[in-house]
Amino acid sequence: MPRPPGLTAPTDEAYWARIAAQYDVAPDFLNLENGYFGVQARPVFEAFQRYEREVNAQNAWFLRRRWPALLAEVIERLAAFSGVDPDELHITRNLMESLNIVLQGYPFAPGDEVVCATHDYDDVRDVLDMVAARRGVRVVCVEAPLDPRSDDEILAVYEAAYTPRTRAVLVTHMVHRTGQIMPVARIAAQARTRGIDTIVDAAHSFAQLDYRLPDLQADFVGANLHKWLGAPLGVGLLYVRRDRIRDIAPLFGDTTHAADDIRKFAKVGTIPPAPVLAVSDALDFHASIGSANKEARLRWLKDYWVERARGIAGLELLTPTDSRRSCAIAAFRLAHLPAAEVARRLVDEHGIFTVTREVGGRAGVRVTPHLYIRPAQLDRLVAALAAIAA
Repeated sequence: MPRPPGLTAPTDEAYWARIAAQYDVAPDFLNLENGYFGVQARPVFEAFQRYEREVNAQNAWFLRRRWPALLAEVIERLAAFSGVDPDELHITRNLMESLNIVLQGYPFAPGDEVVCATHDYDDVRDVLDMVAARRGVRVVCVEAPLDPRSDDEILAVYEAAYTPRTRAVLVTHMVHRTGQIMPVARIAAQARTRGIDTIVDAAHSFAQLDYRLPDLQADFVGANLHKWLGAPLGVGLLYVRRDRIRDIAPLFGDTTHAADDIRKFAKVGTIPPAPVLAVSDALDFHASIGSANKEARLRWLKDYWVERARGIAGLELLTPTDSRRSCAIAAFRLAHLPAAEVARRLVDEHGIFTVTREVGGRAGVRVTPHLYIRPAQLDRLVAALAAIAA
């Protein structure tokens, strides 16, 4: 892996222009909806295409003779980046597969409780509801503050939901609706004192924030590699603490691996190797920028437009006031217009693509810049919002 670079100022536009030039994006609209999945940088995309050609040309020879060693190498690289051992990591197809493995395989008993939050990802909450219905588990959903004054305020909300029957707590590290960063390590430490497991949704935080998986102090973590790491679509990550692998039943049938072998989760049939192989190239590109530099630039881009939009009449920001409590993602509402109408006018009248997400019972507009976004493009957003709000 390339040597990590030194610190680069998030305002060094000459440097960030060189990074932006590594992305080939459609010129006919301004994409501020980069939270869905990440654009691959050119070196990653070219490597991905090269792997596809190799697999197609070599056919079964590739999968039977080359693939096992190549997969092990990618897992080694990913484990080194994540700060965990390779035998605690499994590469999945996405976050949802990762958390389905954990939640559906978890040893819940009838009457057990699991705590989640209203801001958690809708599809993950659907899995919880399905598990609850099938296995007699009670789901307790808390309402976390949108603009907390301190981490203690958040911890108190979770603490109040725990009972002697609570077995696990689901925590989203970075809320996809508003960008709020949750104090996962403190929530996990609090839960552990009560014998409660912590399951983390790190879909947006992985490779957007500068941290390693042990920093979260969680028992189980799921993430997407096709979001902020910039790997191709169709790659995710599952981390299970080594001493907990035995406790999770495989989602897909496997009688070939021991109960404490993380490979027992991998029997999903034939998978496309090229997206997985390109994870190494995505790690290389990420390392050439540096985790701390990337986080700082993404936060600066968010702050750039948010600070300029604060004075727009009727605009309500839904992301925490403290800049440190979010990174690239922010959300807002306009008092006199439905969020769907704002998003429609942004794209139809101004060529700016965003997305709506439900926040606290009402829809808001989510704005997510990427490393290829320049300040002048965010000026376009602010001007468009002022025009729509007028």
